[in-house]
Amino acid sequence: MTKTREIEFKTMLTAAEFARVKAHYRLADDRFKSQTNCYFDTPDQQLRNRHWGLRIRLYPDRGELTLKVPAKDAGRWEITDPLTRQEAQQLRDQGRILSTGVVAEHLRNHQIQPETLQLIADLTTLRAEFPIKEGLLALDESFYGKGKMHDYELELEVTAADTGAAGFDSLLAQLGLSYRPAENKITRAIKEI
Repeated sequence: MTKTREIEFKTMLTAAEFARVKAHYRLADDRFKSQTNCYFDTPDQQLRNRHWGLRIRLYPDRGELTLKVPAKDAGRWEITDPLTRQEAQQLRDQGRILSTGVVAEHLRNHQIQPETLQLIADLTTLRAEFPIKEGLLALDESFYGKGKMHDYELELEVTAADTGAAGFDSLLAQLGLSYRPAENKITRAIKEI
């Protein structure tokens, strides 16, 4: 189990901008790793109403169950239970989450029963992630549903909101990018159902 703070800044990209950033950082196709996010909520959207996000993430060699909860001062808390690849795939196939662990405990502490959660959407992202002086940079191409819809995003994860915002603005200027608000992936995935 881990509980970590996530503070990130992101912008949507066009296909041309994505290609330009990829070339700027000399990212070969093999630098992009696949991850599939499987999102969950209750039928009456108890998580969405609290601005929480819950996903199972499938990597080629492992999985994880993560609950994202807004932090009071900045960013989000990520509460994560590690999973094997087989466990993650089995849960995704069954359309459910773990009924034990810290995520389930946190849900129960807030009167949400893990058994009431259901799979609502998923997406697959090809991500290149690497450190730069401003923080941890991720370049994403995400495919929704059956892959008919996809988009591009640049994300910068930082340790402090104030200096991170300035670093993000500087990065956009350096790369010649305009800021385009990026909704959370879960929100974009639900729209593509």
